[in-house]
Amino acid sequence: MRTGAFGALTKKHQQQLMSLAREVSFAIDERIFNEGGKADRFWIIHTGTVFLDVHVPGRRAAVIETLGAGELLGWSWLVPPHHWHLGAQATSPVRAYEFDAAAVSELCGKDPELRQELFAYVAAVIAGRLRSARVRLLDLYAPYGAGEVP
Repeated sequence: MRTGAFGALTKKHQQQLMSLAREVSFAIDERIFNEGGKADRFWIIHTGTVFLDVHVPGRRAAVIETLGAGELLGWSWLVPPHHWHLGAQATSPVRAYEFDAAAVSELCGKDPELRQELFAYVAAVIAGRLRSARVRLLDLYAPYGAGEVP
């Protein structure tokens, strides 16, 4: 497991994190969480795909990104007020490792190196998702020929 979330962590920290994992499954089209809901856990996708979407008033939700194996699903547990910034829905049968945010936070409090690695990885994920959201929303709603995204 050296891709995605696990690729960002040392072997020791992978093992520490996995000691807290619980295997879960989501059926195709199952809603995993909704924008604005309480974010008290996160997942690392093992198999399957998940759409991330954002609520657009008066329109159907805009799909921002598709996540797959090895990718982090849910970062809002890390940032107060701990509410989901996006929604998520399984687009195929999904198997994932689920982590309780409080337990991971406690583990990070005991191991500053793990905390540093995990926070650096999540910050990179947030930056990527922000860029994806910007590009997708411009694609959907900007006037035709609005130009490239820098």
